Amino acid sequence: QVQLVESGGGSVQAGGSLRLSCAASKSAYSNYGTGWFRQVPGKEREGVAGFDSSGSTRYADSVKGRFTISRDRTKNTLYLEMNSLKPEDTAMYYCAAAERCTGESLIMWGFRFRCWGQGTQVTVSA
Repeated sequence: QVQLVESGGGSVQAGGSLRLSCAASKSAYSNYGTGWFRQVPGKEREGVAGFDSSGSTRYADSVKGRFTISRDRTKNTLYLEMNSLKPEDTAMYYCAAAERCTGESLIMWGFRFRCWGQGTQVTVSA
């Protein structure tokens, strides 16, 4: 099954920026079932940004205008550019692919995501 590895997390002050990357072990982005999710302890994992079945980008209302998702198929890499970060953006961020894996199943943007990276922590201080 495809392996996903996130990087780019860290600690920043409010208003700062981070760029997350997610490298896939093989072509995991052949379709549009890719995206970023985040989770804080005690809460459900939520979709942050992804591509829907038409290839259009979709964003959670809380990040619209601040986050940008993109991908480079030649490098099998997914990105999340995060600007104007807020303390409420603090979470573990996961990239995901709607490929055949045995991980937690979560439906978002018309896809069932089962492939997950190990996560990268983003901490935003006030």
